[in-house]
Amino acid sequence: MPDFSIEDQYCGRIAGIDEVGRGPLAGPVVAAAVILPRDDRLPAVLLNELNDSKKLSVKKRDRLHDIIMSCAEVGIGAASVREIDQINILQATYVAMRRAVTHLSALPDQALVDGNRDPGLPCAVETVVKGDSKSLSIAAASIVAKVVRDRAMARLAVRYPFFGWEGNAGYGVKKHMAGLGDVGPTPHHRRSFKPIANLFDAMMDGR
Repeated sequence: MPDFSIEDQYCGRIAGIDEVGRGPLAGPVVAAAVILPRDDRLPAVLLNELNDSKKLSVKKRDRLHDIIMSCAEVGIGAASVREIDQINILQATYVAMRRAVTHLSALPDQALVDGNRDPGLPCAVETVVKGDSKSLSIAAASIVAKVVRDRAMARLAVRYPFFGWEGNAGYGVKKHMAGLGDVGPTPHHRRSFKPIANLFDAMMDGR
């Protein structure tokens, strides 16, 4: 389970940074920067239950997200589908992370970033491989980013009900692919991703 052992190596404002949405065929990539209180203002439930968002149920993620938002300083950033197609998904992920950090009330003294690459933040950075299972701050960021993005995709699903985005968040699962076959891509699909690019090519060939 994640804890504060990495955070405790630093002084000042320590932000955990994580992103969600690199793999889906549709929707933005979303990042969160979270500075948790490291004193008695931190609810015990976060110490006991925070973990990599992928290991938690939707219900638990939603509950922990709301608790994090009530006690922590949070910055959220995103990069759009257009940006993903223009600069590639990796660079768009870095853009989202930088936006998340700049949406904090002030720059952190130290950022702990999930993964092994520095996204070019305007502060000191330590990258942490599998950080969402090691650092409480990164785990909190992973939950916030996941919930924010999932809710955004659920809202889009109301307008585009053919793809099951409320359940698959834009990943290329069977229902999503079936919807693409039935009605074709939307403006929220990533044209630079091969399955979508192939669909556009086929549509052009069929004119």
